[in-house]
Amino acid sequence: MTSEYEQRAESGQRRREGAQRAQRTHGRGWAASEAVEPEFAAAVRERFGAYRHHVLATLRKDGSPRLSGLEADFRYGELWLGMMIGSRKALDLRRDPRFALHANPGGGTDLAEGDVRLSGRAVEVTDPGLKARYAAAVKPPEPFHLYRAELTEVVRTSVEPPFMKVESWRPGRPLRTIRRTSEDPGLVEGEGEG
Repeated sequence: MTSEYEQRAESGQRRREGAQRAQRTHGRGWAASEAVEPEFAAAVRERFGAYRHHVLATLRKDGSPRLSGLEADFRYGELWLGMMIGSRKALDLRRDPRFALHANPGGGTDLAEGDVRLSGRAVEVTDPGLKARYAAAVKPPEPFHLYRAELTEVVRTSVEPPFMKVESWRPGRPLRTIRRTSEDPGLVEGEGEG
């Protein structure tokens, strides 16, 4: 029988190995989160998959935020952001690649599957072969802008009675889990839990 301590040590070792593998192969792309935190990444991806349209935040020329609808696509181990040619959001990202993406919360207010958002930098895809491969699979209206997401943070907020649970992952760091209640606003933190 394996003790709880041994199980945690094995889990920590698997996460460290996953992090090393992710850094070698994918750096900050979506596959890095899948390699290091597969259960967390699956929950995030499932949440994005529940609805087609999501909300993208970009920065306007004057630095103010712009919110736009967007279809996010997880494919080939990456998160892709496709946009109509000349769209304001595409031009925003060309000027300043920082973005935030919030998964569509859908109907109701219970957020049973959690509230999910991520942020990072959008890298414009200029390789004609890669764009053609993407277009063949997705069939977007052409011509189009295509960006690949380099993640800086992925956050999932959910309810785990009696706690509000916030899980956040950043490349090169373990999953961080914080639990709190309204009665006790102090944080109950657990590194690598989730």
